[in-house]
Parts: sequence; structure tokens; C-alpha cells
Amino acid sequence: FQLQASGGGLVQPGGSLRLSCTVSGFTRDYYAVGWFRQAPGKEREAVACIKTNDGNIRYTDSMKGRFTISRDNAKNTVYLQMNSLKPEDTAVYYCATAWLPRPISPCRTVEASYEYWGQGTQVTVSS
Repeated sequence: FQLQASGGGLVQPGGSLRLSCTVSGFTRDYYAVGWFRQAPGKEREAVACIKTNDGNIRYTDSMKGRFTISRDNAKNTVYLQMNSLKPEDTAVYYCATAWLPRPISPCRTVEASYEYWGQGTQVTVSS
């Protein structure tokens, strides 16, 4: 079982990036994938989550508007589209998976809900 986050890099303020999280070897019929980030000297914070079965989505309030989470089940990949990036978006971005008790359970942007974590991808917003 593996989560592979990719797509990070250096981007100028106002630019965009799309991060990818590919999940392999995970045999559950439904689960949630969340994106989190950790800036230097700060605690890790949630960005958004999405369920693989029905596409239910939840964003941390401060992330609404500029960030969009989506999924491609055929590719076992979840994306995080980030627009109008700001220097304060600089962080290591992680994806993680969470078990869901029922197919209709919503995904949660609560770090403790997530069991498996990818290695992270660095996003640096700087001119």
C-alpha cells in the first residue's frame, strides 16, 4: 500500500499548481483522501478531503475559493488544484487516507481520522 504525492515546486505569487496523490494497493471499496499542509514552524493543517465513492468534499474554511480537490477513480488519483497562490501557501503538502465507517459517512478534515500518509511534496511560493 502506497500514497505518492507529487506536483509540488516553485511558483510565483499568483500562480497555480496542481498536486496529485496516487493511491496504490488500497483494497477498500470506499475511503477518504485528505490533503494537509505544514508550513515551516507551524502545525500541520487540513486543506480538504474527498470521498472515493460519492465524491463528497469538505474544505477547511480558510482554503475555500482558491483550492479545489477532485478525484479520478480510474487512475486512483486525487488532485488538489491551487490557484492564486500566496507566499503563505508555502508548505509541505501531504495526502492521507481515512477509513470510513459507512459508505454514506462524510469525509472529515480532522488529522486524527487519517491512517496512512504519503511522503509530502514541497510547494514554495516566491518571486
